[in-house]
Amino acid sequence: MLIKIIEKGEDIVTINDLINYVEDNPKIDHCGAIFTFQGIVRGNEKDKKIKKLDLSTPNTKKTEKELETIIKKIKNKYKIIDVAVVHYVGEFYVGDPLFLVAVAGSHRQETREALNEIIEKTKHDLDFKKEEYTDSGKNIIMSGG
Repeated sequence: MLIKIIEKGEDIVTINDLINYVEDNPKIDHCGAIFTFQGIVRGNEKDKKIKKLDLSTPNTKKTEKELETIIKKIKNKYKIIDVAVVHYVGEFYVGDPLFLVAVAGSHRQETREALNEIIEKTKHDLDFKKEEYTDSGKNIIMSGG
């Protein structure tokens, strides 16, 4: 498993890096599926245009540990082979990647379900603060924690 929360600019990890990571697992011959997700900054939100986004967490190490706990539970629940997750924090602009996930599993059904649960639990259960700067002002969105 690879679980990281990284300050934007500190390290550059791509979705291909995560795919390569799970493909290097010695049990890759048990896999029939690798599903990926790359969350990016959306430029349009209902009636406003996003100019930039600041994403933060009060304690990166604590949030990373909580993410690791979530991933371990999901990995066991769906019996998936490997997972690689990188979540960035910092200042972002439209199209910038924020959240990258690669999940390798034996079959597409449980692999896809595991990916979906990782996305949803990360969004709702972890202590992230998102500040959207739009053409109509600033909007603060809190999640989880």
